[in-house]
Amino acid sequence: MNEEMAAKIRAGDGFIAALDQSGGSTPKALKMYGIEEDQYSSEEEMFDLIHEMRARICRSPVFTGDKVVGAILFEQTMDREIGGKPSAAYLWEEKGVVPFLKVDKGLEEAENGVKLMKPIPGLDDLCKRAVSHGVFGTKMRSVVDAANPEGIRAIVDQQFRVGRQILGHGLVPILEPEVTITIPDKAEAEDLLQEAILAHLDDQTEPLMLKLSLPSEDNFYRPLIEHPMVMKVVALSGGYSLEEANAILSRQKGMIASFSRALIGGLSAQQSEAEFDEALGSAIDSIHAASVAG
Repeated sequence: MNEEMAAKIRAGDGFIAALDQSGGSTPKALKMYGIEEDQYSSEEEMFDLIHEMRARICRSPVFTGDKVVGAILFEQTMDREIGGKPSAAYLWEEKGVVPFLKVDKGLEEAENGVKLMKPIPGLDDLCKRAVSHGVFGTKMRSVVDAANPEGIRAIVDQQFRVGRQILGHGLVPILEPEVTITIPDKAEAEDLLQEAILAHLDDQTEPLMLKLSLPSEDNFYRPLIEHPMVMKVVALSGGYSLEEANAILSRQKGMIASFSRALIGGLSAQQSEAEFDEALGSAIDSIHAASVAG
């Protein structure tokens, strides 16, 4: 573990930018950015365009470690360059931003009210590559769609099992069992989720991170935030608008943002550099303020 990076994450004086849209979510991200599907004709062109968007964000003078403490990268982003350097090295050396890597390969079909992660073939090799790039940690997502005790236990078991495999490579995993914000039994699902996570943390010997949906009850996740085996708890925006997400986050003591859609929602490929930097800077300022408010 890079202790300088760890100290920056523990201090939490900012937020983590989620720049890890994958094959399934990239068309939506590009459309939000003003690039329609008829503007590219292959997956290769699609990934070239999304990398250009991510690189533009990272190169912006407003995107710095003063307010953005970390960034989650897609695997192809890690393997490419920004500003003439490998992406992870550029983030840390030029911007002071701690690099993370998304490692999951998508979701299984729903069962028992949840969507588990698909198997991650080659995870050990991917972790070795991430270490060679100077990546600090990883992130992997699964989804809770109902307050189903069996399903939620399965999700948490899987997240911790894979998380421990990742820890074996000296990387800090971000476990992300996302609770869908629109389900009617969201609060009950959060109860079950926290209970299952705490049970696993009692057996944990190395610190990890958690990425959770903004809670129904303010400061509900304090037991997780204060647990000695949790380096940091970060929040996903989960479909809330930037304003809604910031308002809820600002009331959560010790929780910082890890937003994707809420961060890039005001950006456009058609903006001039000045317009782009102004829009990105406004989003960064507001997310940073909400993250440090608690």
